[in-house]
Amino acid sequence: MTRLLALLLAAALGTASAHTEVTVLSPTSTRPVTAPRTVQLSFGEPVNLRFASFRVLPMPNGKTPAEAAKLALALKADAPQLVNLGAVPTGMAAKLSLPLKPNLKAGPYLIVWAVLSDDGHPVSGQSLFRVR
Repeated sequence: MTRLLALLLAAALGTASAHTEVTVLSPTSTRPVTAPRTVQLSFGEPVNLRFASFRVLPMPNGKTPAEAAKLALALKADAPQLVNLGAVPTGMAAKLSLPLKPNLKAGPYLIVWAVLSDDGHPVSGQSLFRVR
């Protein structure tokens, strides 16, 4: 019985220390797409959108995705370089749809996010997609 309790406690602690991650992202980098109207993100657990940042922008020349992501997160949510529109809703959500400006030009775009995990740790990431 003690062994079972120890295993259950270890499993619970392991789950509690896990960080939020993006489980579904669209569009992806696998193949070029026609100009999308939205970017879709799904997380492994609901995140508090009040403490989250999302940016979509054309990939800057001469920058790595990590460098561009850092620059993107420093931009205000309504910066003219961004192609995502409108404010991100508040509240808790595990799925999010970011509307994009119409008629995106051909080329690479970077999706950037920064959220707080349920355990309070910041989690950020980025992904590229290409418009044909």
